[in-house]
Parts: sequence; C-alpha cells; structure tokens
Amino acid sequence: MTVRDRVRTIVDAPWFQAGVVTLILINAVILGVETSPRVMEAHGDLLHGFDMVILALFVLELGLRMFAHRAEFFRDPWSWFDLVIIGIALLPTSGPFSVLRVLRVLRVLRLLSVIPTLRHVVSGLFRALPGMMSILFLVMLLLYVSAVMATRLFAEVSPQYFNDLPTSLFTLFQIATADGWGNIAKDVMEHKPMAWVFFVVFVLVSTLVALNLFIAVAVEALEKDDSEQSGGGPGDGPGGLVGSDPDDSGPDPGHALILAELKFLRAEVGELRRERQEA
Repeated sequence: MTVRDRVRTIVDAPWFQAGVVTLILINAVILGVETSPRVMEAHGDLLHGFDMVILALFVLELGLRMFAHRAEFFRDPWSWFDLVIIGIALLPTSGPFSVLRVLRVLRVLRLLSVIPTLRHVVSGLFRALPGMMSILFLVMLLLYVSAVMATRLFAEVSPQYFNDLPTSLFTLFQIATADGWGNIAKDVMEHKPMAWVFFVVFVLVSTLVALNLFIAVAVEALEKDDSEQSGGGPGDGPGGLVGSDPDDSGPDPGHALILAELKFLRAEVGELRRERQEA
C-alpha cells in the first residue's frame, strides 16, 4: 500500500469518524461554556487553548482528507461545506474582525457532514425545497387575502391590530404562529361577535393545513432519497430491483443460490433423520 492508500484507510475508518464527532461535540461544549463571563474570568486561557488545539486538529483532519481523496474531495459538496466552516474559523478574531468570533459556533454544523443520518435528512430537505416554496407561496397568498379582508372588516373596531394592510399582515402572521391570537380575537369580538368565524377558519387553514403540507412534502422527499440510495425508484421491486415480477425477467442468480442451499439443507436433514431411525 502507498502512503496515500494508508491515509485513506485511516480517514475512512469508523474510529476516525467517531473521533471527529467527539471533537465537534467537545468544541460545542467549550463554545457554550465560553459564553459565561465568570467561567472565562477563571479559566479563559485554558478554554482558549483547548479551542486552538481542536481547531488545529480540524485543520489536520481536512488536510488528511484532501491528501487521501485529492480530486474526489473537491467533487463532494459536503467537503466544501467543511472547508468553508473551517476557513471561517481560521479568520482573525481581533481588531475589526472581532465580530467574526461568533462565527466559530458554525463548527458545530460539521456534524451535518460527518453523521450519515444527518446528511440524509439535510439532502432530503434540500430536495423538498421546490415543493416547500410552492406551499410558502400559497401561504403568503392566503395571508395577503386574509389581511385585505381583515382590514376591511375590523379596521374601525380594532385599529391597533387591523388599521392598515401592513399592520393586518403582521397581526395575522402573529395569529398564524399561535402567539396570543385568542386575545386579539376577543378584542375584535367585543364589537363583532361573529368575528370568531374568520379567526377560526384562518387558524385552521394557515396553521394546521399549511403545517401538514410542509410535513408531507418533507416526508415524500426523504422517501425518494431513501429509494434512490437503496438503488430503487418508483415502481421498482423490493430492494430497488427493477422487474421483480416473475414474468418480467429470467431467474435471478441469487435466487438460484438460495434454492441450492435449501436443497442441500433438506438433504442433510433427511440424512440425520435416517441415522436417528437406524439408531
């Protein structure tokens, strides 16, 4: 094995990935502890030293991956993600760049690229973005129509909530987040008792229906990503094998091997029975 092959074996080893995850979690704890002025006053230098050591290990890990994978490293979007995160962490954090210290917490996001299940979820969410944008447009359209109606209906009785279109948009957005919408509805219902119909319908449509649509789109995208990773697709058979119908193709070599094993086991069982009867 060449040096590159050995480094690649180390980088792709499960224990190496587990070590990277451990470093990310320790780094997250340190960044959280550093928000305490009292702890920083007592142990600030020690924590800063640990932070620098972990950053150096992250840089070493990226260097090993670049050396092991070379061109493949730059073809992987997650590798670019790691490169950007570590690059931001290496920016100077003194003088005019002191505000960039807060960006160090982005190193925690490296968990998204290290843990396969998180990568799967993120890729599924990206796949769901077109559908989510359509639902978002539908929600914005509903919000605009409802704001125009609410301004026309309730501007005179509740100007603090529905005086004009921008105010009504903000109020309805607050209602859609279920933030104190009952108090707003009661204030309007003191003057218009039937206003509850408008508020109940708006809450049901904007909150429950829209949320369920977002969840449905996300779940569908994750299912499609699962089927593609398993080698299958819509209409494929179990395990992603196209043409799983018996009439669709010839005998599968895997099935023939299983049948041969079953015949061999039956023969052995029959021989054991005969030996037991003779004994």
